[in-house]
Amino acid sequence: MSSPQYETYETYGPAYAEAAYGGFAVPPADLHSAETLAYGTPNTHADTYRPAYADTYRPAYADTYRPAYEGPTLPGLPRQGVPDGDPAPAYAERDEPDGEAGIRAGSRAGSRAAARTGSHRRSPRRRRTRLVERPDSSVLRLLPQALVVAFLAGGTTAFVAEDKAIELTVDGKERTLHTFADDVTELLAEEGVELGAHDVVTPGRGTGIGNGDEVSVLYARPLRLTLDGHRREVWTTARTVAGALRQLGVRQEGAYVSTPRSRPIGRAGLALDVRTERTVTIMADGRARTVRTNAATVREAVEQAGITLRGQDTTSVAQTSFPRDGQTVTVLRITGGREVREEAIPFQVRRTDDPTLFRGTEVVESAGEPGLRRITYAVRTVNGVRQQPRRLKSEVIRVPRPQEVKVGTKPRPESVRGADHLNWQGLAACESGGRPDAVDPSGTYGGLYQFDTDTWQKLGGRGRPQDAPAAEQTYRAKKLYVRRGASPWPHCGGRLHG
Repeated sequence: MSSPQYETYETYGPAYAEAAYGGFAVPPADLHSAETLAYGTPNTHADTYRPAYADTYRPAYADTYRPAYEGPTLPGLPRQGVPDGDPAPAYAERDEPDGEAGIRAGSRAGSRAAARTGSHRRSPRRRRTRLVERPDSSVLRLLPQALVVAFLAGGTTAFVAEDKAIELTVDGKERTLHTFADDVTELLAEEGVELGAHDVVTPGRGTGIGNGDEVSVLYARPLRLTLDGHRREVWTTARTVAGALRQLGVRQEGAYVSTPRSRPIGRAGLALDVRTERTVTIMADGRARTVRTNAATVREAVEQAGITLRGQDTTSVAQTSFPRDGQTVTVLRITGGREVREEAIPFQVRRTDDPTLFRGTEVVESAGEPGLRRITYAVRTVNGVRQQPRRLKSEVIRVPRPQEVKVGTKPRPESVRGADHLNWQGLAACESGGRPDAVDPSGTYGGLYQFDTDTWQKLGGRGRPQDAPAAEQTYRAKKLYVRRGASPWPHCGGRLHG
Protein backbone atom coordinates (compact mmCIF):
# COMPACT_ATOMS: atom_id res chain seq x y z
CA MET A 1 0.00 0.00 0.00
CA SER A 2 1.25 3.48 -0.74
CA SER A 3 2.43 5.69 2.09
CA PRO A 4 0.80 9.06 2.73
CA GLN A 5 2.76 12.16 2.17
CA TYR A 6 3.02 12.70 5.95
CA GLU A 7 3.44 10.06 8.62
CA THR A 8 2.57 10.54 12.30
CA TYR A 9 4.83 9.38 15.10
CA GLU A 10 3.77 9.35 18.79
CA THR A 11 5.78 8.88 22.05
CA TYR A 12 4.70 7.45 25.33
CA GLY A 13 6.17 7.13 28.85
CA PRO A 14 8.98 4.74 29.69
CA ALA A 15 6.86 2.24 31.51
CA TYR A 16 4.43 2.02 28.67
CA ALA A 17 7.18 2.04 26.14
CA GLU A 18 8.98 -0.79 27.81
CA ALA A 19 5.78 -2.70 28.23
CA ALA A 20 4.65 -1.97 24.68
CA TYR A 21 7.97 -2.75 23.02
CA GLY A 22 9.26 -5.45 25.24
CA GLY A 23 11.73 -3.28 27.12
CA PHE A 24 13.24 -1.60 24.07
CA ALA A 25 13.70 2.15 24.01
CA VAL A 26 13.22 2.01 20.24
CA PRO A 27 10.40 -0.17 18.76
CA PRO A 28 11.59 -3.19 16.90
CA ALA A 29 11.46 -2.96 13.08
CA ASP A 30 8.60 -5.43 12.72
CA LEU A 31 6.46 -3.52 15.18
CA HIS A 32 7.28 -0.01 13.97
CA SER A 33 4.03 0.44 12.04
CA ALA A 34 1.08 2.65 12.39
CA GLU A 35 -1.19 -0.34 11.88
CA THR A 36 0.31 -2.30 14.85
CA LEU A 37 -0.24 0.52 17.33
CA ALA A 38 -4.00 0.51 17.36
CA TYR A 39 -5.48 -0.57 20.68
CA GLY A 40 -9.10 0.21 20.64
CA THR A 41 -9.05 0.91 24.42
CA PRO A 42 -10.32 4.21 25.75
CA ASN A 43 -7.72 6.48 27.36
CA THR A 44 -9.40 7.16 30.69
CA HIS A 45 -6.26 7.88 32.64
CA ALA A 46 -4.74 10.51 30.44
CA ASP A 47 -3.92 12.96 33.26
CA THR A 48 -2.86 10.46 35.93
CA TYR A 49 0.55 9.57 34.60
CA ARG A 50 1.57 12.46 32.46
CA PRO A 51 3.11 14.69 35.19
CA ALA A 52 5.17 11.82 36.54
CA TYR A 53 7.12 10.95 33.47
CA ALA A 54 6.36 13.20 30.65
CA ASP A 55 9.19 15.67 31.14
CA THR A 56 11.60 13.12 32.50
CA TYR A 57 11.70 10.85 29.49
CA ARG A 58 11.10 13.31 26.74
CA PRO A 59 14.76 14.06 26.06
CA ALA A 60 15.51 10.36 25.91
CA TYR A 61 12.96 9.93 23.11
CA ALA A 62 13.66 13.04 21.14
CA ASP A 63 14.86 10.98 18.20
CA THR A 64 11.69 8.96 18.08
CA TYR A 65 10.20 11.67 15.88
CA ARG A 66 12.55 10.93 13.02
CA PRO A 67 10.86 10.33 9.69
CA ALA A 68 10.00 6.76 8.80
CA TYR A 69 12.63 6.53 6.10
CA GLU A 70 15.42 7.24 8.65
CA GLY A 71 16.75 4.34 10.66
CA PRO A 72 17.20 4.47 14.46
CA THR A 73 20.18 6.46 15.68
CA LEU A 74 22.62 4.45 17.74
CA PRO A 75 25.74 5.69 19.43
CA GLY A 76 28.68 5.84 17.09
CA LEU A 77 26.57 5.54 13.90
CA PRO A 78 25.44 8.35 11.60
CA ARG A 79 21.76 9.10 11.17
CA GLN A 80 20.33 7.11 8.31
CA GLY A 81 18.89 9.04 5.44
CA VAL A 82 20.33 12.43 6.63
CA PRO A 83 23.86 13.46 5.75
CA ASP A 84 26.21 14.52 8.57
CA GLY A 85 25.91 18.17 9.36
CA ASP A 86 22.52 18.58 7.68
CA PRO A 87 20.01 20.53 9.70
CA ALA A 88 17.15 18.66 11.30
CA PRO A 89 14.02 18.52 9.22
CA ALA A 90 11.29 20.96 9.80
CA TYR A 91 8.26 19.65 11.62
CA ALA A 92 4.70 20.69 11.60
CA GLU A 93 3.08 20.44 15.00
CA ARG A 94 -0.51 19.74 15.91
CA ASP A 95 -2.42 18.95 19.11
CA GLU A 96 -4.79 16.10 19.42
CA PRO A 97 -7.61 16.16 21.94
CA ASP A 98 -7.44 14.16 25.12
CA GLY A 99 -9.66 11.17 25.53
CA GLU A 100 -9.35 10.21 21.89
CA ALA A 101 -11.04 6.88 21.40
CA GLY A 102 -8.40 4.24 20.79
CA ILE A 103 -4.75 5.12 21.07
CA ARG A 104 -3.26 5.55 17.54
CA ALA A 105 0.20 4.19 18.50
CA GLY A 106 1.21 1.11 20.46
CA SER A 107 0.94 -2.62 20.06
CA ARG A 108 -1.42 -5.33 21.16
CA ALA A 109 1.56 -7.05 22.73
CA GLY A 110 2.19 -4.06 25.01
CA SER A 111 -1.48 -3.94 25.96
CA ARG A 112 -1.46 -7.57 26.95
CA ALA A 113 1.74 -7.00 29.03
CA ALA A 114 0.10 -4.19 30.94
CA ALA A 115 -2.90 -6.36 31.65
CA ARG A 116 -0.72 -9.13 33.08
CA THR A 117 0.98 -6.71 35.56
CA GLY A 118 -2.42 -5.48 36.71
CA SER A 119 -1.60 -1.95 35.84
CA HIS A 120 -4.54 0.41 35.47
CA ARG A 121 -2.45 3.41 34.85
CA ARG A 122 -3.90 5.89 32.53
CA SER A 123 -2.30 5.96 29.14
CA PRO A 124 0.22 8.70 28.83
CA ARG A 125 -1.03 11.82 27.20
CA ARG A 126 -0.19 11.89 23.61
CA ARG A 127 2.60 14.25 22.80
CA ARG A 128 2.55 16.65 19.91
CA THR A 129 2.99 14.90 16.64
CA ARG A 130 5.48 15.98 14.07
CA LEU A 131 4.45 15.87 10.40
CA VAL A 132 7.44 14.99 8.25
CA GLU A 133 7.30 16.06 4.62
CA ARG A 134 8.80 13.44 2.35
CA PRO A 135 8.64 12.64 -1.41
CA ASP A 136 5.46 10.92 -2.51
CA SER A 137 6.46 7.25 -3.04
CA SER A 138 3.54 6.69 -5.43
CA VAL A 139 4.93 9.44 -7.65
CA LEU A 140 8.34 7.84 -7.45
CA ARG A 141 6.90 4.51 -8.47
CA LEU A 142 4.85 6.01 -11.29
CA LEU A 143 7.73 8.02 -12.71
CA PRO A 144 9.56 5.02 -14.38
CA GLN A 145 6.25 3.80 -15.69
CA ALA A 146 5.54 7.21 -17.16
CA LEU A 147 8.95 7.22 -18.81
CA VAL A 148 8.36 3.73 -20.26
CA VAL A 149 4.94 4.75 -21.52
CA ALA A 150 6.39 7.89 -23.10
CA PHE A 151 9.15 5.84 -24.74
CA LEU A 152 6.69 3.26 -25.98
CA ALA A 153 4.39 5.98 -27.23
CA GLY A 154 7.22 7.52 -29.22
CA GLY A 155 8.34 4.11 -30.50
CA THR A 156 4.78 3.18 -31.40
CA THR A 157 4.43 6.42 -33.32
CA ALA A 158 7.61 5.62 -35.25
CA PHE A 159 6.46 2.00 -35.64
CA VAL A 160 3.12 3.10 -37.05
CA ALA A 161 4.83 5.64 -39.28
CA GLU A 162 7.10 2.96 -40.83
CA ASP A 163 4.32 0.39 -41.33
CA LYS A 164 2.81 0.37 -44.85
CA ALA A 165 -0.29 -1.28 -46.25
CA ILE A 166 0.58 -2.69 -49.70
CA GLU A 167 -1.61 -4.37 -52.33
CA LEU A 168 0.54 -7.25 -53.65
CA THR A 169 -0.65 -9.20 -56.68
CA VAL A 170 1.42 -12.28 -57.59
CA ASP A 171 0.42 -13.94 -60.85
CA GLY A 172 -3.19 -12.80 -60.49
CA LYS A 173 -3.56 -13.58 -56.76
CA GLU A 174 -4.18 -10.35 -54.88
CA ARG A 175 -3.73 -9.74 -51.16
CA THR A 176 -3.20 -6.85 -48.77
CA LEU A 177 -0.24 -6.96 -46.39
CA HIS A 178 1.63 -4.73 -43.97
CA THR A 179 5.36 -4.30 -44.33
CA PHE A 180 8.31 -2.20 -43.22
CA ALA A 181 10.13 -2.76 -46.54
CA ASP A 182 11.53 0.36 -48.20
CA ASP A 183 11.39 -0.79 -51.82
CA VAL A 184 9.95 -3.45 -54.12
CA THR A 185 13.00 -5.72 -53.97
CA GLU A 186 12.96 -5.82 -50.17
CA LEU A 187 9.20 -6.45 -50.13
CA LEU A 188 9.45 -9.41 -52.50
CA ALA A 189 12.35 -10.85 -50.50
CA GLU A 190 10.26 -10.61 -47.30
CA GLU A 191 7.37 -12.42 -48.99
CA GLY A 192 9.61 -15.13 -50.49
CA VAL A 193 8.74 -14.20 -54.08
CA GLU A 194 11.56 -15.42 -56.34
CA LEU A 195 11.89 -13.81 -59.77
CA GLY A 196 13.32 -15.15 -63.00
CA ALA A 197 15.07 -13.24 -65.75
CA HIS A 198 11.86 -12.88 -67.79
CA ASP A 199 9.41 -12.15 -64.93
CA VAL A 200 7.81 -8.69 -64.87
CA VAL A 201 7.46 -6.54 -61.74
CA THR A 202 5.45 -3.31 -61.60
CA PRO A 203 6.79 -0.94 -60.41
CA GLY A 204 10.34 -1.99 -61.25
CA ARG A 205 12.71 -3.67 -58.88
CA GLY A 206 14.38 -1.30 -56.45
CA THR A 207 11.53 1.25 -56.69
CA GLY A 208 10.57 2.78 -53.35
CA ILE A 209 7.11 2.01 -51.96
CA GLY A 210 4.73 3.88 -49.68
CA ASN A 211 1.48 3.27 -47.88
CA GLY A 212 -1.34 2.29 -50.22
CA ASP A 213 0.92 1.40 -53.18
CA GLU A 214 0.22 -1.56 -55.46
CA VAL A 215 2.90 -4.05 -56.51
CA SER A 216 2.27 -6.58 -59.27
CA VAL A 217 4.35 -9.64 -60.17
CA LEU A 218 3.76 -11.51 -63.43
CA TYR A 219 5.63 -14.79 -63.88
CA ALA A 220 6.95 -15.50 -67.38
CA ARG A 221 6.18 -18.81 -69.11
CA PRO A 222 8.16 -20.37 -71.99
CA LEU A 223 6.30 -21.04 -75.25
CA ARG A 224 7.74 -23.39 -77.88
CA LEU A 225 5.91 -21.58 -80.66
CA THR A 226 5.61 -22.70 -84.27
CA LEU A 227 4.11 -19.74 -86.10
CA ASP A 228 3.37 -20.21 -89.80
CA GLY A 229 6.05 -22.87 -90.09
CA HIS A 230 8.78 -20.98 -88.18
CA ARG A 231 9.83 -22.49 -84.86
CA ARG A 232 11.15 -20.42 -81.97
CA GLU A 233 10.98 -20.16 -78.17
CA VAL A 234 9.38 -17.07 -76.65
CA TRP A 235 8.40 -15.94 -73.13
CA THR A 236 5.02 -14.60 -72.08
CA THR A 237 3.49 -13.37 -68.83
CA ALA A 238 -0.03 -14.21 -70.01
CA ARG A 239 -1.74 -17.04 -68.16
CA THR A 240 -3.85 -18.35 -71.07
CA VAL A 241 -3.19 -19.21 -74.70
CA ALA A 242 -5.44 -16.40 -75.94
CA GLY A 243 -3.67 -13.89 -73.71
CA ALA A 244 -0.27 -15.06 -74.95
CA LEU A 245 -1.33 -14.66 -78.60
CA ARG A 246 -2.57 -11.14 -77.90
CA GLN A 247 0.65 -10.30 -76.07
CA LEU A 248 2.73 -11.61 -78.98
CA GLY A 249 0.66 -9.69 -81.52
CA VAL A 250 -0.51 -12.80 -83.40
CA ARG A 251 -3.60 -12.23 -85.55
CA GLN A 252 -6.12 -14.76 -84.24
CA GLU A 253 -9.01 -14.24 -86.65
CA GLY A 254 -9.32 -17.31 -88.84
CA ALA A 255 -6.12 -18.77 -87.35
CA TYR A 256 -5.55 -22.39 -86.46
CA VAL A 257 -4.36 -22.96 -82.87
CA SER A 258 -3.23 -26.42 -81.80
CA THR A 259 -4.73 -26.07 -78.28
CA PRO A 260 -7.91 -24.34 -77.02
CA ARG A 261 -7.43 -20.61 -76.58
CA SER A 262 -8.84 -20.79 -73.04
CA ARG A 263 -6.25 -23.30 -71.88
CA PRO A 264 -4.15 -21.99 -68.97
CA ILE A 265 -0.38 -21.87 -69.35
CA GLY A 266 1.53 -23.37 -66.43
CA ARG A 267 4.88 -22.19 -65.16
CA ALA A 268 6.52 -24.97 -67.20
CA GLY A 269 5.05 -23.52 -70.42
CA LEU A 270 3.75 -25.51 -73.39
CA ALA A 271 4.24 -26.19 -77.12
CA LEU A 272 1.95 -24.23 -79.42
CA ASP A 273 1.37 -24.47 -83.18
CA VAL A 274 -0.34 -21.47 -84.79
CA ARG A 275 -1.17 -20.95 -88.46
CA THR A 276 -2.63 -17.60 -89.41
CA GLU A 277 -5.07 -17.18 -92.28
CA ARG A 278 -3.43 -16.44 -95.67
CA THR A 279 -4.43 -15.74 -99.28
CA VAL A 280 -3.22 -18.35 -101.82
CA THR A 281 -3.96 -18.52 -105.58
CA ILE A 282 -4.17 -21.95 -107.27
CA MET A 283 -3.70 -22.22 -111.06
CA ALA A 284 -5.17 -25.44 -112.50
CA ASP A 285 -6.72 -26.56 -115.81
CA GLY A 286 -6.48 -23.05 -117.23
CA ARG A 287 -8.29 -21.39 -114.27
CA ALA A 288 -7.17 -19.39 -111.24
CA ARG A 289 -8.76 -19.96 -107.81
CA THR A 290 -7.99 -17.72 -104.80
CA VAL A 291 -8.69 -19.05 -101.31
CA ARG A 292 -8.28 -17.85 -97.71
CA THR A 293 -6.68 -20.71 -95.81
CA ASN A 294 -4.78 -21.65 -92.66
CA ALA A 295 -3.59 -24.92 -94.22
CA ALA A 296 -0.31 -26.44 -93.09
CA THR A 297 0.77 -27.63 -96.57
CA VAL A 298 0.33 -26.64 -100.22
CA ARG A 299 -1.52 -29.91 -100.87
CA GLU A 300 -4.13 -28.99 -98.21
CA ALA A 301 -4.56 -25.54 -99.79
CA VAL A 302 -5.09 -27.13 -103.25
CA GLU A 303 -7.72 -29.45 -101.84
CA GLN A 304 -9.48 -26.54 -100.10
CA ALA A 305 -9.63 -24.85 -103.53
CA GLY A 306 -11.61 -27.86 -104.80
CA ILE A 307 -8.84 -29.26 -107.02
CA THR A 308 -8.06 -32.98 -107.08
CA LEU A 309 -4.60 -34.32 -107.89
CA ARG A 310 -4.61 -37.62 -109.80
CA GLY A 311 -1.91 -40.04 -110.82
CA GLN A 312 1.36 -38.23 -111.38
CA ASP A 313 -0.17 -34.77 -110.97
CA THR A 314 1.91 -32.42 -108.85
CA THR A 315 2.39 -28.72 -108.08
CA SER A 316 4.95 -26.12 -109.06
CA VAL A 317 6.22 -26.06 -105.45
CA ALA A 318 6.66 -28.98 -103.09
CA GLN A 319 3.29 -30.24 -101.90
CA THR A 320 4.61 -30.57 -98.33
CA SER A 321 5.87 -26.95 -98.21
CA PHE A 322 4.11 -24.24 -96.19
CA PRO A 323 1.83 -21.98 -98.28
CA ARG A 324 2.81 -18.30 -97.92
CA ASP A 325 0.51 -15.33 -98.00
CA GLY A 326 0.04 -14.11 -101.59
CA GLN A 327 1.67 -17.20 -103.10
CA THR A 328 0.61 -18.60 -106.50
CA VAL A 329 0.71 -22.38 -106.94
CA THR A 330 0.38 -24.07 -110.36
CA VAL A 331 -1.07 -27.57 -110.65
CA LEU A 332 0.80 -29.74 -113.18
CA ARG A 333 -1.25 -32.41 -114.97
CA ILE A 334 1.19 -35.17 -115.89
CA THR A 335 0.82 -38.23 -118.13
CA GLY A 336 3.61 -40.54 -119.19
CA GLY A 337 5.19 -43.95 -119.19
CA ARG A 338 8.38 -45.80 -120.02
CA GLU A 339 10.34 -46.27 -123.22
CA VAL A 340 13.08 -48.91 -123.88
CA ARG A 341 15.87 -48.36 -126.36
CA GLU A 342 18.84 -50.54 -127.47
CA GLU A 343 22.18 -49.01 -128.26
CA ALA A 344 25.37 -50.58 -129.72
CA ILE A 345 28.49 -50.66 -127.64
CA PRO A 346 31.58 -50.10 -129.88
CA PHE A 347 34.41 -52.65 -129.70
CA GLN A 348 38.03 -51.85 -129.06
CA VAL A 349 40.91 -52.40 -131.60
CA ARG A 350 44.09 -53.83 -130.19
CA ARG A 351 47.21 -53.63 -132.46
CA THR A 352 50.30 -55.81 -132.13
CA ASP A 353 53.63 -55.39 -133.98
CA ASP A 354 54.61 -58.27 -136.32
CA PRO A 355 58.18 -58.42 -137.77
CA THR A 356 57.17 -60.89 -140.43
CA LEU A 357 54.96 -58.39 -142.14
CA PHE A 358 56.22 -55.66 -144.35
CA ARG A 359 56.18 -52.23 -142.87
CA GLY A 360 52.87 -50.51 -143.50
CA THR A 361 51.04 -53.84 -143.56
CA GLU A 362 48.27 -54.48 -140.97
CA VAL A 363 46.56 -57.81 -140.72
CA VAL A 364 43.32 -58.33 -138.71
CA GLU A 365 43.74 -61.61 -136.93
CA SER A 366 40.30 -61.50 -135.21
CA ALA A 367 37.54 -59.14 -136.15
CA GLY A 368 35.88 -57.14 -133.43
CA GLU A 369 32.19 -57.41 -132.50
CA PRO A 370 30.18 -54.55 -131.00
CA GLY A 371 28.19 -55.07 -127.80
CA LEU A 372 24.54 -54.24 -127.03
CA ARG A 373 23.06 -52.02 -124.27
CA ARG A 374 19.37 -51.71 -123.28
CA ILE A 375 18.30 -48.34 -121.76
CA THR A 376 14.93 -47.54 -120.14
CA TYR A 377 13.64 -43.96 -120.32
CA ALA A 378 10.71 -42.24 -118.60
CA VAL A 379 8.68 -40.13 -120.93
CA ARG A 380 5.91 -37.77 -119.90
CA THR A 381 3.82 -34.82 -120.91
CA VAL A 382 3.12 -31.87 -118.62
CA ASN A 383 -0.10 -30.00 -119.32
CA GLY A 384 0.03 -31.56 -122.84
CA VAL A 385 3.67 -30.74 -123.62
CA ARG A 386 6.13 -33.66 -124.16
CA GLN A 387 9.16 -33.40 -121.93
CA GLN A 388 12.71 -34.58 -122.48
CA PRO A 389 12.93 -38.32 -121.71
CA ARG A 390 14.55 -39.10 -118.43
CA ARG A 391 16.94 -42.04 -118.26
CA LEU A 392 15.83 -44.50 -115.62
CA LYS A 393 18.19 -47.47 -115.99
CA SER A 394 20.72 -49.14 -118.33
CA GLU A 395 21.74 -52.78 -118.71
CA VAL A 396 24.32 -54.51 -120.99
CA ILE A 397 22.82 -57.26 -123.12
CA ARG A 398 26.04 -58.26 -125.00
CA VAL A 399 29.63 -57.44 -124.14
CA PRO A 400 31.70 -56.10 -127.11
CA ARG A 401 34.61 -58.23 -128.46
CA PRO A 402 37.84 -56.38 -129.32
CA GLN A 403 39.50 -56.63 -132.76
CA GLU A 404 43.06 -57.96 -132.93
CA VAL A 405 45.35 -56.41 -135.62
CA LYS A 406 48.95 -57.31 -136.54
CA VAL A 407 51.12 -54.43 -137.70
CA GLY A 408 54.11 -55.22 -139.96
CA THR A 409 57.55 -53.92 -139.09
CA LYS A 410 59.62 -55.76 -141.81
CA PRO A 411 61.25 -53.52 -144.45
CA ARG A 412 59.43 -53.70 -147.78
CA PRO A 413 61.45 -55.24 -150.73
CA GLU A 414 62.02 -52.97 -153.59
CA SER A 415 60.98 -55.43 -156.33
CA VAL A 416 60.56 -59.05 -157.45
CA ARG A 417 62.87 -60.00 -160.19
CA GLY A 418 61.12 -61.13 -163.33
CA ALA A 419 57.79 -59.54 -162.48
CA ASP A 420 58.36 -55.82 -162.01
CA HIS A 421 57.84 -54.95 -165.68
CA LEU A 422 54.30 -56.43 -165.87
CA ASN A 423 51.02 -54.48 -165.89
CA TRP A 424 49.84 -55.21 -162.33
CA GLN A 425 47.52 -52.25 -162.34
CA GLY A 426 45.61 -53.63 -165.34
CA LEU A 427 45.36 -57.06 -163.63
CA ALA A 428 43.98 -55.52 -160.46
CA ALA A 429 41.42 -53.53 -162.42
CA CYS A 430 40.26 -56.70 -164.09
CA GLU A 431 40.12 -58.87 -160.98
CA SER A 432 38.71 -56.49 -158.31
CA GLY A 433 38.05 -53.23 -160.03
CA GLY A 434 41.18 -51.84 -158.33
CA ARG A 435 39.76 -52.20 -154.76
CA PRO A 436 42.14 -53.70 -152.13
CA ASP A 437 39.27 -54.83 -149.83
CA ALA A 438 37.16 -56.42 -152.54
CA VAL A 439 35.64 -59.86 -151.85
CA ASP A 440 33.91 -62.10 -154.36
CA PRO A 441 30.25 -63.05 -153.79
CA SER A 442 31.23 -66.50 -152.48
CA GLY A 443 33.59 -64.98 -149.88
CA THR A 444 36.43 -67.23 -151.01
CA TYR A 445 38.60 -64.68 -152.78
CA GLY A 446 39.59 -61.22 -151.73
CA GLY A 447 41.86 -58.30 -152.35
CA LEU A 448 43.20 -56.63 -155.47
CA TYR A 449 44.14 -59.88 -157.05
CA GLN A 450 41.46 -62.12 -155.53
CA PHE A 451 43.66 -64.40 -153.50
CA ASP A 452 42.15 -67.31 -151.62
CA THR A 453 43.23 -67.38 -148.02
CA ASP A 454 45.29 -70.57 -148.34
CA THR A 455 47.35 -69.26 -151.26
CA TRP A 456 47.83 -65.94 -149.48
CA GLN A 457 49.24 -67.50 -146.39
CA LYS A 458 51.57 -69.80 -148.40
CA LEU A 459 53.04 -66.68 -149.95
CA GLY A 460 53.86 -65.40 -146.44
CA GLY A 461 50.77 -63.32 -145.89
CA ARG A 462 48.91 -63.07 -142.54
CA GLY A 463 45.22 -63.11 -142.05
CA ARG A 464 43.08 -62.36 -145.04
CA PRO A 465 44.38 -60.79 -148.23
CA GLN A 466 41.71 -58.12 -148.37
CA ASP A 467 42.88 -56.83 -144.97
CA ALA A 468 46.48 -56.26 -146.16
CA PRO A 469 47.71 -53.07 -147.78
CA ALA A 470 47.60 -52.78 -151.59
CA ALA A 471 51.42 -52.74 -151.86
CA GLU A 472 51.70 -55.99 -149.93
CA GLN A 473 49.00 -57.56 -152.11
CA THR A 474 50.96 -56.56 -155.27
CA TYR A 475 54.18 -57.95 -153.75
CA ARG A 476 52.51 -61.30 -153.00
CA ALA A 477 50.99 -61.35 -156.49
CA LYS A 478 54.45 -60.87 -158.10
CA LYS A 479 55.81 -63.76 -156.03
CA LEU A 480 52.93 -65.93 -157.17
CA TYR A 481 53.62 -64.98 -160.81
CA VAL A 482 57.31 -65.96 -160.42
CA ARG A 483 56.21 -69.36 -159.15
CA ARG A 484 53.24 -70.14 -161.39
CA GLY A 485 53.07 -67.52 -164.12
CA ALA A 486 49.70 -66.03 -165.10
CA SER A 487 47.78 -69.27 -164.47
CA PRO A 488 46.27 -68.19 -161.12
CA TRP A 489 44.30 -65.57 -163.10
CA PRO A 490 42.83 -67.49 -166.04
CA HIS A 491 40.45 -64.79 -167.15
CA CYS A 492 42.52 -61.63 -166.50
CA GLY A 493 46.09 -62.91 -166.70
CA GLY A 494 46.46 -61.62 -170.26
CA ARG A 495 46.28 -58.05 -168.90
CA LEU A 496 49.74 -58.44 -167.42
CA HIS A 497 51.25 -58.13 -170.85
CA GLY A 498 48.79 -55.71 -172.35
